[in-house]
Amino acid sequence: MLITKMTLSRRTFLRGMGATLALPLLDAMVPALSARAPAAPRFAAVYVGNGMNMFDWTPPTDGAGFELSPILQPLERFRSRTLVLSGLDNYPATDQGDAGGQHPRAAPAFMSSVHPKQTEGADVEAGTTVDQMIAERICRDSKLPSLEVSVDRNDIVGACDHGYACAYMNSLSWKTPTQPLPAETNPRFVFERLFGSGDTAEERRLRVAEDRSILDGLTREIAALAGRLGGRDRTKLGEYLDSIRDVEQRIARAESTNADFAVPERPVGVPETFREYAELMLDLQVLAFEADITRVTSFMMARENINRSYDEIGLPEAHHSMSHHGNNPEKMKAFSKLNTYHADTLAYYLDRLQSVADGDGTLLDATVVLYGSGMSDGNVHNNYNVPVVVVGGPERGLQGNRHLVYPQGTPLANLSLSLMAKFGVHVERFGDSTGHLPLLSGV
Repeated sequence: MLITKMTLSRRTFLRGMGATLALPLLDAMVPALSARAPAAPRFAAVYVGNGMNMFDWTPPTDGAGFELSPILQPLERFRSRTLVLSGLDNYPATDQGDAGGQHPRAAPAFMSSVHPKQTEGADVEAGTTVDQMIAERICRDSKLPSLEVSVDRNDIVGACDHGYACAYMNSLSWKTPTQPLPAETNPRFVFERLFGSGDTAEERRLRVAEDRSILDGLTREIAALAGRLGGRDRTKLGEYLDSIRDVEQRIARAESTNADFAVPERPVGVPETFREYAELMLDLQVLAFEADITRVTSFMMARENINRSYDEIGLPEAHHSMSHHGNNPEKMKAFSKLNTYHADTLAYYLDRLQSVADGDGTLLDATVVLYGSGMSDGNVHNNYNVPVVVVGGPERGLQGNRHLVYPQGTPLANLSLSLMAKFGVHVERFGDSTGHLPLLSGV
């Protein structure tokens, strides 16, 4: 156990029998005379493919104290931190002479603002995404430079759509213009990337069979540390460890349906419903922030062109099919119901961030969340006036409770340029940007 004094380093780890565990920010890590516990900045991107029903997405009023649209109603309790942005164009996702390919271009262009190269081979090319630009700045001393996850598998190899490689469909984040970062879909794989586990399939199989926790190898270390902490720190440590055990148990339950199959190189098994699956992946991201394993995450809540159905809320039709509603009122109503379900899942994430203490505030206080889609009207594959929400606060220089409507033709890249500046990343140009986006910090 790497603890030698009561004043702990922010990068303190517990080391025990085959396990290493990062700790959340505790009071013991802050100098006694510090006026405020330092809160590390975080950035999270949450993406939903196939666009939205823009009639039910766009708020009917703009400015401060705007009226939330039907789809955005789940964000009411976070109104004071919410910015809805209208008029931003994801122009790099348009065809520009390519033959089709709106879906594979939409996601990589959303955060890179670069037109992806049309290729079915390994010579993929788009642009470094805003999350990776921020990660380069704020994650230099983190265990992971960033974390990329998704709830939808796409195992097709080669071309996915209209001459575009599947890398475009699987990767929202790009570390460099030629290095996509495919999103991981296996919850246990994500957990083990964060906290470690056995190195072989057999070790992992035994761990699942024994219902063993990563914390079991740290029992003495945890007890010794807890005995030296103040009451507030003991409570915070206990809540953090409970969260880890809860996630482990949910992963084990999801994998239990696969108990009769041979264990592969990485354990398989995911929750049956979208909501259970998404909440588990969101909780893993919260844990990554809480333990300061990384400060940047991206989450593909729904991939482009995905055919997942949502029977748990009475929507048996596939997501992509629902987006092609043909302006049929009943089909548009169903699509709005799905869009609202996704917004409610985002609200779950914000609730979880708000529930975790961080310094003198919460994780939500330290985090900027970018939510949206690379398309607006999925029915016609429109990339103009795309749906975008930013959830942040004064800690990052953002003033919420506003619907900001920008002039026609304003690049989405202007938002990326401005968000990067909030994290200390200052560049003159990003993708097709024409300048910083005004009004994010208020009038």
